[in-house]
Amino acid sequence: MSENIMAIDTVVNLWTPEVLARRGELTREFFTDKIGILDQQYQGYALETMVQMMDEAHIERGFLVAARTHRKGYGPDTDLPYEWVHAAIQKYPDRFSGLAGINPTAGMQGVRDLEYAVKELGFVGAHFYPHWYEIPPNHARVYPFYAKCCELDVPVQMQVGQSLIYRKDLPLRSTGRPITLDDIACDLPELKLIGIHVGIPWTAEMIAMAWKHPNVYIISDAHSPKYWPPEFVHYINSYGQDKVMFGTDFPVLNFKRTREEIAGLELKPKPLQKFLRDNAMRVYKL
Repeated sequence: MSENIMAIDTVVNLWTPEVLARRGELTREFFTDKIGILDQQYQGYALETMVQMMDEAHIERGFLVAARTHRKGYGPDTDLPYEWVHAAIQKYPDRFSGLAGINPTAGMQGVRDLEYAVKELGFVGAHFYPHWYEIPPNHARVYPFYAKCCELDVPVQMQVGQSLIYRKDLPLRSTGRPITLDDIACDLPELKLIGIHVGIPWTAEMIAMAWKHPNVYIISDAHSPKYWPPEFVHYINSYGQDKVMFGTDFPVLNFKRTREEIAGLELKPKPLQKFLRDNAMRVYKL
């Protein structure tokens, strides 16, 4: 039974009241109007409550994203400091790991910050939102970060689906097509590249990249399992069973409801075990 497997959630947002206060009103509008988060959910959750919700969903560990989303010249600084995520990890070291958000416009200081997060704070990987900067994953500005990930031997995950963000002051283009990972995987075959958000609406393209390259993987977050494209479910359940990892992008997806919907897919026991837990354990060397 799927509920007996303790899962690793590879994409989780720290959702405390303090974090939401930093994100501001524009973030609230996006999550409540576009994503459908209830107003009461946008009050945030104490860290203890997040852990309780994970317990109810049989999620052993979550990867907290110290997201980099601030684009210079547009609005207040909404970047989540690495230290905030590190503080949560220190409080629950057996339940959380950290992902260091990267800003490709930050140059070598950004690369040094990534190294600090991994070496000094113990973060297990990097995280990148291409659309916030309208810089595709295969742009030259991102390669120093990829090189550092190779040196540190940590994976980098990035959004490869469409951008859902539309603001009057900053309509963001969908720069993260999965096909852009082809260049990176060819150039840096030792880099572990992970496309998040299922690749929607280019899921078949994302599957093609993961099938072609040994170092390319997929995370299933941000889209409810009951709406996953059939080819994605088939990939998890068959020839892609070693290449896909479970994620929610909490609070975009609820922990417990996501587990229940995955149970409804009736995946075979071995691929299910790999998907929920074993692949993340291997790729992130937990």
